[in-house]
Amino acid sequence: MPRIPLPTPAEMTPEQRRVHDAVVAGPRGQVIGPLRAVIHSPDLAERWSRLGEFLRFGTCLPKRLNELAILVTGRRWTSQIEWWVHARAAAEAGLDAAIIEAIREGRAPAFTAADEAEIYEFARQLQGTGQVEEAAYAAIVARWGARGVVELTGVIGYYTMVSMTLNVHDIPLPDGIAAPLRPLAEGLTPLPPAQRLAEATGG
Repeated sequence: MPRIPLPTPAEMTPEQRRVHDAVVAGPRGQVIGPLRAVIHSPDLAERWSRLGEFLRFGTCLPKRLNELAILVTGRRWTSQIEWWVHARAAAEAGLDAAIIEAIREGRAPAFTAADEAEIYEFARQLQGTGQVEEAAYAAIVARWGARGVVELTGVIGYYTMVSMTLNVHDIPLPDGIAAPLRPLAEGLTPLPPAQRLAEATGG
């Protein structure tokens, strides 16, 4: 059960309904995640939605890599809705199912594409320690430039906020959907380094 009331469209104030309808009309197409709680602050929800649309759909990173960074974040925080939504999006974007499953289970994913290994390591390190080693940082800059490393950091930070919001308010999964993640640790989930990182090529 959620800890906070989750108003239906019919129960919303005019300000809440305006934000809700804008989200439904946008690229998300529905309101199933943190905005169900954030709608209690329409001004915040409106700004949240605009930022989220850019960081999910508008960065310079290919969708496959953007979704990979989101998956690392969702697994770190054991955020059920975040994982459920973005595991499907990552698969549709071309991320290998074995990589998705390894992250879900807390195993070291094996990458053959260097760009994926670089994104995973950057996100894993930032989520694990609050910092990124020079080599991991330089790899993103070399491939995606200053814009890429700024936007990637923004994606990880934004979806950390999403995970925290989903978790703290106990926002439920849609009816009939089982929780896809099992807790792997008390607190935040540790994430192992990528396998075969030195051998990864291409991308």
